[in-house]
Amino acid sequence: MRVQAEFVNYKRRVDRDRDVSKDNAIQSVLTALLPVLDDLDAARAAGDLAEGPFASIATKFSSVLTGFGLERQDQDSLVGQPFDPTRHEAMLRQPSQEIPEEHVVQVFRNGYLRGERVLRAAQVMVSAGEG
Repeated sequence: MRVQAEFVNYKRRVDRDRDVSKDNAIQSVLTALLPVLDDLDAARAAGDLAEGPFASIATKFSSVLTGFGLERQDQDSLVGQPFDPTRHEAMLRQPSQEIPEEHVVQVFRNGYLRGERVLRAAQVMVSAGEG
């Protein structure tokens, strides 16, 4: 019985280690692809990905990364949200009439999460309240 219990514990430990290794590999690949996503965002902002085959490829690429759990923190999702120093990097602090104090006003560089883990913090401007 003791040998069987040791084997069960060994099997659990191996399964857990395999899951951790898989998770670390996925996060390493996602982190390596962040500069590619930045280039795609710049191309989209310039209007180069409005239509055509490259727009389709960019959309599929983003869908695949989302399937692996990558979550984008961009202008649309962060403006007006409370500033969180564990997920955001404050670049500026400016007075704002529309946005309450200690809330995100603008995103300078998109941030990315996978689950609760921050792959890259979003660089943001934070409201200092009414000036």
